[in-house]
Amino acid sequence: MIPEQLAACGLSGCRGAILTDASPAVLIEKALANHEGILTSTGALAVETGKYTGRSPHDRFIVDTPDVHDDIAWGSVNMPFSIEGYEKVRKAITDYLKAHDLYIVHAIAGADRRWCRKFLVVCERASQALFARQLLVRPSKRQLADFDPQDFSVLVAPGLKLDPAEFGTNSEAAVLINFQRHEILIAGTQYSGEIKKSVFSVMNYLMPVEENVLPMHSSANMDPVTGETAVFFGLSGTGKTTLSADPQRMLIGDDEHGWSEGSVFNFEGGCYAKAIRISAVTEPEIFHAIRFGAMCENVTVDNVTRKPDYFNGTLTENTRVAYPIDYIDNAQVMGQGRYPNVIIFLTADAFGVLPPIARLDKNAAMYHFLSGFTSKVAGTERGVTEPQPTFSTLFGEPFMPLSPLRYARMFGEKMSCGGTRVYLINTGWTGGPYGIGSRMDLASTRLMVSAALDGSVEEAEFAHDPIFNVDVPQHIEGVDSRVLNPRNTWSDKNEYDRSARALAQMFVDNAAEKYPDMAAEVRAAGPMPA
Repeated sequence: MIPEQLAACGLSGCRGAILTDASPAVLIEKALANHEGILTSTGALAVETGKYTGRSPHDRFIVDTPDVHDDIAWGSVNMPFSIEGYEKVRKAITDYLKAHDLYIVHAIAGADRRWCRKFLVVCERASQALFARQLLVRPSKRQLADFDPQDFSVLVAPGLKLDPAEFGTNSEAAVLINFQRHEILIAGTQYSGEIKKSVFSVMNYLMPVEENVLPMHSSANMDPVTGETAVFFGLSGTGKTTLSADPQRMLIGDDEHGWSEGSVFNFEGGCYAKAIRISAVTEPEIFHAIRFGAMCENVTVDNVTRKPDYFNGTLTENTRVAYPIDYIDNAQVMGQGRYPNVIIFLTADAFGVLPPIARLDKNAAMYHFLSGFTSKVAGTERGVTEPQPTFSTLFGEPFMPLSPLRYARMFGEKMSCGGTRVYLINTGWTGGPYGIGSRMDLASTRLMVSAALDGSVEEAEFAHDPIFNVDVPQHIEGVDSRVLNPRNTWSDKNEYDRSARALAQMFVDNAAEKYPDMAAEVRAAGPMPA
């Protein structure tokens, strides 16, 4: 089976040793022997990824083949790559890998077996094979026996540095997705997140086109008694991981899911959590998952004690840890839940004007799904000195190959069929903008999330916010009612009105620029600055 699978991706005649579906212990042994990393005091493997400590969006391309040409939303996110250029890179990668020892992982994307896809991951590094094994769904014996042929191949060659002048890439690194050949090529970067996100991008194309499944860049959890399921969307810094890791609920997954006719299911079998400033107090579930079998990326480790320093961002603020989902005590290890009863859109509004919780109808939900709003604050990036709006379509724009409107229409249809309730929750600032106001109290935010999940929020009286065009509950048990209406928390009410209208106008401008074909009823459900 293995020779045929390797031949299918151009790897006949490999001259190195081949290790297939090795256990985590064996892969860790190999990684240590190859000097790819070290063991920490917790037993996790710690590796450094060199120059690339995060995704490289300017090095990711989709091959412009006839079968997908009319479907892909081409642009600065989904950049085209020629078929001829792809074949040239492919030959360089296959020639390179044939001369090295290889680590092969049979993996599945999609915990719901009705919609899953089989991925053959071929790695140069044992540590990246460990990553693939822990992050994707591990196939059963029956699935392994039925694996041939794979649906997609992933060839990972971080040691191969490409010459942009020769290969037509933007740098020495490249991530190329070829839907016609059913292949992903990754060269020049050791950052393992490229493996996971390229598989996610493939699923984000295949699921809507072939299966009528909506892919979601989201976390999900469920009530262990009723089975009621919640989905959390949110960009970095909004609290998606913190709020979905609820000890009273079962974690389905932390990042990538599909919404089929009757269920939500995890695309993955593991988690890839940020590790910067993590502690046993702030995020105990993740902190205790960093043990043998887990892999840390770019976490600083003391050379003598081997203790990891999670508060040290010397290598990067984007420190990461990868581990199988069953390392979380309250995980739903099957990776599936019912259709979502509740969807939470999380935003961290640094302008301090959005209500901390608001109810969205179908059209408003589609509008905010397309907007994907949060805001950067001073110090998060070089040159940012005051709050800046960030709009990431679908809360995951870099990974969505199709037109955003196509995903939004699917979202609206599924929301209507399932009777799903949707809420916008602001985990950002209140009483003024960043630098003047204060960050929303986490305990209050948790109470709002709980009220949304159990439905008790619907018992409250709602008032309509005319600027943001949303309905705001006037009472939630345990939450200061004054906070629920952000205008009340500002000492200068006129300044609030000015700031709120300014942010509302940013929403309007973003929608006008990105979505000129947005349905009129969806556009009318957005903010109204005038």
